[in-house]
Amino acid sequence: MAVSAQRPDDLRREPVLPPGFSLVALRESGDAFAHACAIASEAGAATLVWTRRFDIVEFAVVLEPESPLGEARLAQYLAMNALADALAVHSPPERPILFRWPDALIYDLGLIGGGRLAWPEGCGEDTVPDWLVFGAMLRATTMTPFAAGHVGVGMAEEGFEEVDAVDLIEAFARHLMLSVTRWQSDGAKATALRWLDRLDKVPGTRHGIDPNGDLVVTTQAGTGRRSLVEALARVDWLDRESGGPKL
Repeated sequence: MAVSAQRPDDLRREPVLPPGFSLVALRESGDAFAHACAIASEAGAATLVWTRRFDIVEFAVVLEPESPLGEARLAQYLAMNALADALAVHSPPERPILFRWPDALIYDLGLIGGGRLAWPEGCGEDTVPDWLVFGAMLRATTMTPFAAGHVGVGMAEEGFEEVDAVDLIEAFARHLMLSVTRWQSDGAKATALRWLDRLDKVPGTRHGIDPNGDLVVTTQAGTGRRSLVEALARVDWLDRESGGPKL
């Protein structure tokens, strides 16, 4: 049974976030990621910006890293872990939730959303950035049944009944705190390895994450490297015309 898009009543209530978080709610036309980047230096860590959209679950969170940018950028993997964990809490059983390197979230083989990362312009690799911003989008509904040629799926059409943006944001905030705790106790490498467990892998290929976040791919033909910085700049999962994940 198909589920409708988020109801207006769902967007009137606000997320109940863990202690230390602060919420900034924008109207439907707002850009959570851009707004979070604009206020990050003043708003501080754990500021979560939410755009009240009906078709897309859209939010961004400000982080304040303690390590130089070259390592701190691995927060992309930390936050993607939290995003996938939040989706898994409400997912129908036995449906795969996977990553497509480095920033796309795949649900049951369809693109459902993704995450992107920003840091202060001009920050050097060996400098601790004043802030990072992780922005996330999950498609609440495609508004139409899945059609041939589509690469994207929506939560409503995939059986996420009685789930709304507030539920997912609350779950993300909780899992983000857990991910940060794991990072602090086990290090960035453990965070990257946990992300690799969900990577949509090609059979016969070995994958690793370099200390600077690059993806290392090994096949019978040899070993190659993919730049995290270059991949994050592309945001391949985002349709810039529609302002949502590609469909």
